[in-house]
Amino acid sequence: MILLPAIDLFEGKAVRLLRGDYKQMTVYGEPLELAEAFVSAGAEYLHMVDLEGAKSGETPNFEIVKKIAQTSGLNVEIGGGIRSEETIARYLEAGVSRVILGTVAATDLAFTARMVRRYGEAIAVGVDLNDGLVAVKGWTETSGLSGLAFCKSLEEIGVQTIICTDIQKDGAMNGTNRALYQTLSASFTMRFIASGGVSSMEDILALKELNLYGAIIGKAYYTGAIDLKTAILAAENEA
Repeated sequence: MILLPAIDLFEGKAVRLLRGDYKQMTVYGEPLELAEAFVSAGAEYLHMVDLEGAKSGETPNFEIVKKIAQTSGLNVEIGGGIRSEETIARYLEAGVSRVILGTVAATDLAFTARMVRRYGEAIAVGVDLNDGLVAVKGWTETSGLSGLAFCKSLEEIGVQTIICTDIQKDGAMNGTNRALYQTLSASFTMRFIASGGVSSMEDILALKELNLYGAIIGKAYYTGAIDLKTAILAAENEA
């Protein structure tokens, strides 16, 4: 299982939200310095979200993402406000490995299918769930679309990688929703990356047992609850 430390961007800084609430934001520092620290700990992957872009549909932190993608050596995936092919192409040309479609995937499945046909594995979809329903526009709205039904539609159009977040668990440091990921892993053939509430080594080992493709570590890294180097070694260990 791969581990992806996370950098959420707001006004050029690395921040974390509690359950997606922009009013409950903690600033953790400079994104470039954090990326260097992740590399030093043995990370090969990086999950990034442009929180401003998630609400506006724009890319205000593009230059930071580009610099990290081109200089860190990390395989970078980016989400937040990616709602056009022009934005997808800009990120991929900047050296990003994978772009994550969120709101546009929930509202325009035909567009998502075209992008998957055109860019293949470089397209992932973020399935952000609030009480089992898909949330959109930076988690500020709920679509009314069932998470399982949405995943089925995504599998049918050829999406290979899903980043699934339980919003109620995100940033709360009270454990991840293992039952959700067990259901997803058993129901679909896509690669799932768990996000939200991964707050202990126990969580990481439990997700690995479910044969998930990956897990994202956010607040647990920033608070010191998880040592990234130790976690990466545990996730990669085949024993």
